[in-house]
Amino acid sequence: MDASKPYNKLPLLPPKADIETKQILQKAIRANKALAELKAFANIIPNQGILINSLTLKEAKDSSEIENIITTHDELFKAFSTHITSNISPATKEVLAYREALWFGYEHIKKKSFLNTNAVIKIQELIVENKAGIRKQPGTVLKNDKTGEVIYTPPSGIDVIEGILKNLEEYIHDDMDTTDPLIRMAVIHYQFESIHPFYDGNGRTGRILNVLYLILAELLDLPVLYLSSYIIKHKSAYYKLLQEVRTEKNWEGWILYMLDCVEQTSNDTTHKIKQIKKLFDETAGKVKNKLPKIYTKELIEVIFRQPYCTIGHLVENKIVARQAAGRYLGQLEEIGILESKKTGRDILYINTSLYSLLKN
Repeated sequence: MDASKPYNKLPLLPPKADIETKQILQKAIRANKALAELKAFANIIPNQGILINSLTLKEAKDSSEIENIITTHDELFKAFSTHITSNISPATKEVLAYREALWFGYEHIKKKSFLNTNAVIKIQELIVENKAGIRKQPGTVLKNDKTGEVIYTPPSGIDVIEGILKNLEEYIHDDMDTTDPLIRMAVIHYQFESIHPFYDGNGRTGRILNVLYLILAELLDLPVLYLSSYIIKHKSAYYKLLQEVRTEKNWEGWILYMLDCVEQTSNDTTHKIKQIKKLFDETAGKVKNKLPKIYTKELIEVIFRQPYCTIGHLVENKIVARQAAGRYLGQLEEIGILESKKTGRDILYINTSLYSLLKN
């Protein structure tokens, strides 16, 4: 492979190399076990919206950070809770767009049980907020950030790119392939990153495809496994091993990296879910004991759906009428569950313990 020339002969899937070595299969067993535990624990949260909102925002932030799109937890949670986007940073808008794209992909999978090229294009369109679509112009290259050296030139030409994407789509839905789905996920991720079909948003789109494929393969019910935090910690190895598949056919190194990513992230997310569930139960007990007249399970669920809560959230969820909503939130603040914060005309109530849990 000549790094300076378009890799139009990117090998089609499935790979001709041995992707089920003894080491890979042993690692796949551990990764599957960790993922199965995550799937089970994700179902113990009484309201799935609590998990989906909290964890998808965290993933949106981390995945965008890999592309040097940096925002703060505070600005992100505030913007998401209030739906006010006029005074937020461009970075925060991009992170919220990522979350919208992820949600679109999840709903598409649940309705269609199919992940085709058109859906992938729509996901990328939502991420970058334009309709440029698949690359039509030549000139896209990947460079070393420090030296400026071209390290890879992805396939070029709309017909070539569409042909390789069609092969990827067929591989995703090949029911005759008995390879472990986690190994297949690693292969899919490598291929998509190597096709690099868009002008922008390829990395973020590829990371969304990971979790969508796991839902498609029925290894997860909810989009709650996100690999971005692991990739941030091991970013240099991620790009090094991607490149080694192209230059040295080092499939084993790449697949082991992705399986470890799944195992570690599954364990971390399971721990996070247990913490959220414990905090939810403790908060419910405290409110039930100190404020029995306003306690309902639905009230607790609303203040856990995202770290910031407003009077409107209580009204929209039919917890209480607007006139009483402020009083309810004020009482929750008095016993230390919430903390009020004035933002413009709005008063936001932050679930301080949940915020701290998600931030760390």
